[in-house]
Parts: sequence; C-alpha cells; structure tokens
Amino acid sequence: MNTLDFITQNKVITICRRVYGEDLLRLADALYEGGVKMIEVTFDQADPACIEKTCESIRALNARFGDKMMFGAGTVLTPEQVAAAADAGARYIISPNVDTDVIAKTKALGLVSMPGAMTPSEILTAHKLGADIVKLFPAGYLGFGYIKDILGPISHVKLCATGGVTEENWGRYLDFGFAGAGISGRLCDKKCIAAGDFGEITRRAAAFIDITRKHG
Repeated sequence: MNTLDFITQNKVITICRRVYGEDLLRLADALYEGGVKMIEVTFDQADPACIEKTCESIRALNARFGDKMMFGAGTVLTPEQVAAAADAGARYIISPNVDTDVIAKTKALGLVSMPGAMTPSEILTAHKLGADIVKLFPAGYLGFGYIKDILGPISHVKLCATGGVTEENWGRYLDFGFAGAGISGRLCDKKCIAAGDFGEITRRAAAFIDITRKHG
C-alpha cells in the first residue's frame, strides 16, 4: 500500500515529541497493540541535536516494525530536515506551516507532504504547491463552526485535524470528512510513559481506532 493510502485508511497519527530510545519503542508497541499504526517523530527545534535524535528514532522504529507501521517526521522546517528524515526512512513530512521549499523537497523525494495551515488562503496555497494532505492547525482552537464554514469552498482538499483532538470529538472530525488526525496528548501522554502505564496508552489507542471504524 502506498503512503497516502495508508494514511487515509488508518487516519490516526500519534505525535511524539521529546520521547526517545526505549520509551519510544515501548510506546510504539502499546500503540500498535491498540491498532494505531502511524507515529510522527518531531524535530525539537530548540535542541541542537534534533536531527540526530529524530532520525535515530525513525530508524529504530522502522527496524522494529517494518511495514506493520508507518513513520514520519514532524515539525519539519527546512529542506535539510526533509532530506535527513527521508534518509532515515520517514514516509511522510509534517510541518506546522506552509513552506514552499519544504513542500518541494518532500515531493522531490517521493514523500507525502502534510504542511500545517489555518486560513483558507494558507490551505489553498499548500494544496497548490503540491501538499497531499493539509494539516488544519490548531483545529481544536478554531472549532467546528470555523471548520463547517471553510469546508464549503474547500471540500476538495484532504485535511488532517491537529491540536485538541480527543476521543470525545474525533468522531465529529470524521463526520466532516477529515482524512486523519494528529494526536499528541492523549496518545503520547508523558505521565503514562513515566509511570510505565503503557496499558492505558493501548486502551486509548483502541478507543480512537474504534471511533475511526464507526465514523470513517
């Protein structure tokens, strides 16, 4: 299955920020057990070693799971980070913004492009530049009234909701036709990780997947 089809079929992308090593692998095990098959490993832009850490994480995840899961890089701000992520085995590139050079490099390397946008102009600019899916960010802050209004003229663009997506509202995003969601706090819960409570992560993952099957 190609990357775009995998994303639109599985829909739930866990956003992992500042989680590395064995914690990340255990988290991925728990997510997979619950049915979540995608993880975005973010570049921590405040960390000078972010490229090394993110790429090492993506390599480790690919080595552990092979084709059973699909991994991408997030908070990608430069073409150099796109290239590094691609070399590590990332299949999709996610950004918080619309950057012409990042999108162009992503497409040139044959990866799925998912830039972040908020306004109609940003969404359509990203689409025109070749984005495969546009990350609506911050979706939770914008609200469903805003989403309903923009979907009138922009129903042809695949959207991924990011920011504030929970078990309580995920079904509604699906009912609006969203292609996916980026979920951080509920599926990459630092308290659960610190406590070693990966069973709770699996439970939450399974809940999101159950909602996806009912509404997707």
